[in-house]
Amino acid sequence: MNTKKLSELQTYMNAHNIQVAYLSNPTTIAYLSGFESEPHERILGLFISATEDPFLFTPALETEPAKNSSWSFDVVGYLDSENPFEKIQEELLTRYGAIESFGLEKSSLSLDRFEIMAALFPHASFSANLTPIIETMQLRKTESEIQTLLEAGNWADVAFDIGFSAIKAGVSEQEIVAEIEYQLKKQGVSHMSFDTLVLAGINAANPHGTPGSNQVQPNELVLFDLGVIWKGYCSDATRTVAFHEPTALQQKIYDIVLQAQLAAQKAVKPGVTAAYLDNVAREVITSAGYGDYFTHRLGHGLGMSVHEYPSLVAGNDLIIEEGMCFSLEPGIYIPGEVGVRIEDCVYVTSDGCKPFTKTSKKLQIIQ
Repeated sequence: MNTKKLSELQTYMNAHNIQVAYLSNPTTIAYLSGFESEPHERILGLFISATEDPFLFTPALETEPAKNSSWSFDVVGYLDSENPFEKIQEELLTRYGAIESFGLEKSSLSLDRFEIMAALFPHASFSANLTPIIETMQLRKTESEIQTLLEAGNWADVAFDIGFSAIKAGVSEQEIVAEIEYQLKKQGVSHMSFDTLVLAGINAANPHGTPGSNQVQPNELVLFDLGVIWKGYCSDATRTVAFHEPTALQQKIYDIVLQAQLAAQKAVKPGVTAAYLDNVAREVITSAGYGDYFTHRLGHGLGMSVHEYPSLVAGNDLIIEEGMCFSLEPGIYIPGEVGVRIEDCVYVTSDGCKPFTKTSKKLQIIQ
């Protein structure tokens, strides 16, 4: 349980006249309560009063795990045969009395669930959006969080080793993905932080392609984008390798992307802006004549979610601070010809940054 962050949120609520916070994002709930769960279609909520004790609301099958977590306040469960929102209404009125204002995570609460809450509390205001303050709370990681992220990064390096070793002529993208995830599960990693990408040849020119039956062929590049969830925290990294000797174009594109990634990583330090970092990488690629083929932002935040605030993109003047964690992942994608992306996630130090992953970024040639 993150007592410090709970208190920080209550302070914010008092300052902004928010009586009760209804938190619905499982990642936020885990961040503040210490209880990790994926409720699927069931209702999981963390209710925080500005002045009274909070409580967790869980499906009945999750109440014991919640009570056995680091959460030290009440846990209220509901059966599948019960109406969860009617039970929430009863608990809120009993614990907190008449409620005039709610704060919501508007980025995660579905419209139908909002409408149910609004009908149950017709005289309450639901205008307060807590998503920005929660994103800000998660922005700077503690030393303990960074240590866990380093461990998650180490498992990503293990995954790269497994994947590179699985490359051979005729093996499919799906088969390489299966080998990576099978070997990691054998070693105790139960979940990837997102669907593992292995994209060979021209498939790599699709930044968010889907691995399939496409088979690796000699003189092709193979793009790996992967990460794991470790102790509740995510890793995310990308490497592009060559199967047999790369063509001159493949080598050229790779070298440009690597130069852009290294330039951005070198530019990271407290005081610069997110937009500045995006521009550093983009200028390298644009100056080489391939700006039109770098079609996404430079990076995104990383923590308990694989995509967190902030976004490293043009127009974002957020000042980079020590303890922030984010990806640096420039790429060039020429449809029908070649795709290259190189990514490390980093944490900001007092005078620069350090990566969570250590796999070499020199173009590896798999024979």
